[in-house]
Amino acid sequence: MAKAIAIIVARIIFSFIFFMAAGFKFADIGATASYIAAAGFPMATFLTWVAALFEIALALAFISGTFFTEASLLAGIYVIFLAFAFHGPSHWQQNQAEFGFFVDHFTFLAGLLFAAVHGPERWALRQTLFR
Repeated sequence: MAKAIAIIVARIIFSFIFFMAAGFKFADIGATASYIAAAGFPMATFLTWVAALFEIALALAFISGTFFTEASLLAGIYVIFLAFAFHGPSHWQQNQAEFGFFVDHFTFLAGLLFAAVHGPERWALRQTLFR
């Protein structure tokens, strides 16, 4: 039972993080687009919307357990992309705290990989709907 509770709590945490990230983007699309553009990406407003919708999809997958393993792996790729794009080595000289942010993404990746391997536990919508 402790394993099931731990996995449910982890799913809630993952969902909350991605819902919160999307919420910040929706709260000020322009500010996020400016941040993305400053990192050198084209079509920043479009990418902001894509990122926010992707984060909502990830959050729903984590909370429901639907396509949990796939969502965990996609989220891992996304998190590492964000680490290099926005906190990578080119940012460390301007602000040493960026190195900490960079490393934190790998900690998050470790949790996502662990989740991908262990799955959503028994309370997952996918397991109920697709038996």
